[in-house]
Amino acid sequence: MDRGPLRVVRAHRGLPVSGLAGLLAGHEPPGTYLWHSALEADDVRHAVEHAGWAYGHVDGWTGADTRAAFLAAVGEALAFPAHYGQNFDALADCLYDVGTGRAGAVLLWDGWATLARADERAFSVALSVLGARSHTDRGAPFSVLLRGDGPGLPGITSLD
Repeated sequence: MDRGPLRVVRAHRGLPVSGLAGLLAGHEPPGTYLWHSALEADDVRHAVEHAGWAYGHVDGWTGADTRAAFLAAVGEALAFPAHYGQNFDALADCLYDVGTGRAGAVLLWDGWATLARADERAFSVALSVLGARSHTDRGAPFSVLLRGDGPGLPGITSLD
């Protein structure tokens, strides 16, 4: 867990904005973030969808602890088409359609550390594919929120 000071984003008129609200309002750039919120996934969904963004949730605590399970879970969470091949190339391709017609898309990945610990290589590739999508200008803005404790992730900052 990041023990550094919490970042406060200043919105219009100097009012503080939480990390998720700042992301949804465009005060934070799209990206992959560690997120330590205790909000229920349904409450996150409500906030994200209320802001006009698409939402997906992967629960790594109850599954998604293998490459195949993660690829299936993310495909279901983001409503990929039936022809989704459940491999990393297909994941990369399908991610570009996520959020079409919306302000953006957020993927909440709870329990990400289960895959990180069980298959470090698959986790690294998953993070690379998701990160590449969030850092491109192609498609709607896309962000990933990694929630839960796990091994250190150099270069991944906290949204809180």
